Amino acid sequence: MLIRFEVSNFRSILAPVELSMVAVDRDRPAARPAAMLGENLLTVAGIYGPNASGKSNVLAALRWIQDAVGVSLLAWDDAIPVQPFAFGNNTHQSTAFTVELLIDEVRYEYVVELDTDSINYEALFHYPEKKRRRIFERDGLKLVLQRGLGELSGTRQLLTPRTLVLTAGRRFGVAVVSDFANALLDMRSRGVAAAMQHVAVAAKRDGPTDSWFDVERSIELERSFEPQRSVKALRMEYERHRSEALALLRLADLGIDGVLFDDEHTELPSGEVRTRRLPRLVHRTSADSAPLDFDAESAGTRNWYQLIGLLLDVLRSGSLLMLDEIDASLHPTLSAELLQLFHDPATNPRGAQLIFTTHDTSLLNHLNRDEVWLTEKDPSGATRLGGLAEFAGERVRKSQNLENAYLHGRFGALPDVDRGELLRALGLIA
Repeated sequence: MLIRFEVSNFRSILAPVELSMVAVDRDRPAARPAAMLGENLLTVAGIYGPNASGKSNVLAALRWIQDAVGVSLLAWDDAIPVQPFAFGNNTHQSTAFTVELLIDEVRYEYVVELDTDSINYEALFHYPEKKRRRIFERDGLKLVLQRGLGELSGTRQLLTPRTLVLTAGRRFGVAVVSDFANALLDMRSRGVAAAMQHVAVAAKRDGPTDSWFDVERSIELERSFEPQRSVKALRMEYERHRSEALALLRLADLGIDGVLFDDEHTELPSGEVRTRRLPRLVHRTSADSAPLDFDAESAGTRNWYQLIGLLLDVLRSGSLLMLDEIDASLHPTLSAELLQLFHDPATNPRGAQLIFTTHDTSLLNHLNRDEVWLTEKDPSGATRLGGLAEFAGERVRKSQNLENAYLHGRFGALPDVDRGELLRALGLIA
């Protein structure tokens, strides 16, 4: 589980901003106990703020360091594609990231400072028995490893000024390194644009929704990799997957009964024939049921369908999902149901987490005060991020109507709309 994330000098972010998943109000099922931390961790966090205030950049920063771990060894030969603060001369200042994760009840802390030319500092620590221990620490090209991790010594041969130790080290299968790297790489996102040209792990972001519904195709693919597995056992497994996916699809109350797949054959100039499996959603009618081509479905239905694979993967693995503009194509009721999936231990037994950006104030009625974060820009154009639970140095009352207070400007982070300038531009006033 994500404990906290901090970033500085990235896009609209200049001074360090921190997103913490540590619960303020611990006495509720949505706040999961973490005994080794002595804290409870949240499964949901929502980021609010005006347009262009930097909400998306918080998610983009987390995805950037995630993608960096996947590609630095292969794609950073000439330069590091970091994006420093956009509104000042900060290209030669370091960009810094800190990611803290809880893995098998052990806290890990990963710190990176880099610029376009080189990685200046990088370290991975863990806290077994609550005591901080260094796994590796790198200053420039000088690398110090934890005693007893001789298997990682080969990392030195792969190290360059623009190669992350974490990228190189995960190749050697040392658990304390690969477990953290894999947990970071297993995070998923939707709507969060890649910040690099070469992103080898980007394909993993796309939820394999079709595979959750297409039992026959899933069995065929699984057997091609593991032919010894019995068809009967695979069918039971994938029928269960299909039932879970259908339950989520019907949660949207779209009148959908099922999903069918048709083969579309395309002949290439070379004569090769390629086949695509195209879904059709089966809708209930007063007399019968009828399948509808996927392209004919509404944008909201298509988006919910495409999100299902991500949701089921994340809930099953207990990883993290980032959604930028959750309200862009989902009805508020459906968005609220999505939050409940992550809040409820029955549907989220592994502690999967959801971090999203939104303008939908109605979702504040489904969020606790420690699950709400606000962005705004300071006079220099830099993004500030603050937790609602400690807003302006004063505790927000647990019982407060968050939507009403937010809309009345109690917490700031609202657009500053100048209607006079607009009316003058339209020639409606002098």
